[in-house]
Formats: sequence, C-alpha cells, structure tokens
Amino acid sequence: MNERLSILELVLNASLAVVLVLLILLLLSVVSWVIIAQRWLVLSSATKGVLSFEQRFWSGMDLSQLYREGSQMQQDNMQIVGMENIFRAGFKEFMRLRQQGSGDGEFVMEGAQRAMRVAYSREEEKLEKHLPFLATVGSVSPYIGLFGTVIGIMNSFLGLATQAQATLQVVAPGISEALFATAIGLFAAIPAVVAYNRYSAMLDAVTSSYITFSDEFSSILHRQIHST
Repeated sequence: MNERLSILELVLNASLAVVLVLLILLLLSVVSWVIIAQRWLVLSSATKGVLSFEQRFWSGMDLSQLYREGSQMQQDNMQIVGMENIFRAGFKEFMRLRQQGSGDGEFVMEGAQRAMRVAYSREEEKLEKHLPFLATVGSVSPYIGLFGTVIGIMNSFLGLATQAQATLQVVAPGISEALFATAIGLFAAIPAVVAYNRYSAMLDAVTSSYITFSDEFSSILHRQIHST
C-alpha cells in the first residue's frame, strides 16, 4: 500500500513536462490494448473463417449452391468475410460474364480474377487495419519515456544547483520520476511490439491462404470454361 502511495505521490509531485509525458504514454497504452483486443477478435475470426469455408468448399458442394448459401446468409444479416467474400466476388463476375454470352474464355477468366484481386485487397485492408499504430507505439514509446527521463534528470541537477550541499533527498525525486517515465515507456511499448509481431504472423498466414485459394479457384473456373 505504501508503495502505491509513493508512486502516486511521485506522479502528483512530478514536473509538468514529465506529467504530460506520462499522460501521453498512458493514453497510448490504453489505445494499444483496445486495438490488441479488437485485432485479436478480427484475426481469430478470419483464421476460423478460412478453415470453415475451406471445409465447405472442398466438400464437393456445387459452386452455385455454395454461392446461394452465402446469399441466404447475407439476407439473414450474417456477416460474410474473408475467403468467402473472395469466392463470391470471383464467382459472381464469372457467371455474369458467361451469361452475357462472351465466347472469349480468357476474357471471362481475367474478369473473375480481377474481381477476386479487388476482394482480396479489401479483405487484406480490413485485417491489417490499426496494425501500423501498434508498430508506431512500439517504436516511439521508449523515446517518449526517454524524453521524460531526460526532463527528470535535468530537474535533479537544477535542484542541486539551488542547494548548498548535495544530498540524496534532493536528487531522489527527479531521478525517481525519470526512471518512472522510462518504465511507463517500456510498459506501453512491449505489449504493442509483441502484439504487432504476433498479428503480423497471423495476417501473413491468413492472406497466404487467400492467395492460395484464389489460385486454386481460378484453376477450377478455368477447367469449367474449357469443359463446356
């Protein structure tokens, strides 16, 4: 309890510059944790969505039926994301161009692949949203904390200049707030760096699955064109 009170007193008695540094770091930490939790839900859902849709896609179900199921899910206000969106974009464009009576198979394939690339870009953008913020917090927070450290040490030296005799009691508050600013900077940076690295790996795995599926689905559509 005494330790908590001493830390609270340390913050309350710190210089204005150090208090501002601590508030900035606290704000960055809170926002980072919100993003960490939100991105975990999104990326975990995307990972599960890949496994779920691949199981349905490779079950031998007719592609038209699979597309209709997705349409029914949309009508029931169920969210469709990730790989299924890529499938729906490519299949919809594929069927649209074929119904127009285009005899050029390559033209149809290019249209379907273009639609899948657009859908892939949108899904990738959704997944990597806010991740650069975590990278920024991880790289900037230690330097913000270091700035508070410098201010705290400067205050300690200024305190010495006004004293006839240098004692630990004179320099202790400034040194303490300096070290505390460093600690808060690391407290904000470390979770952001760990989360960014972890989520980047998850993002790479999911987007790699998207690309692989797009190539496999393109091969299936290509065979359909040349078998009719």
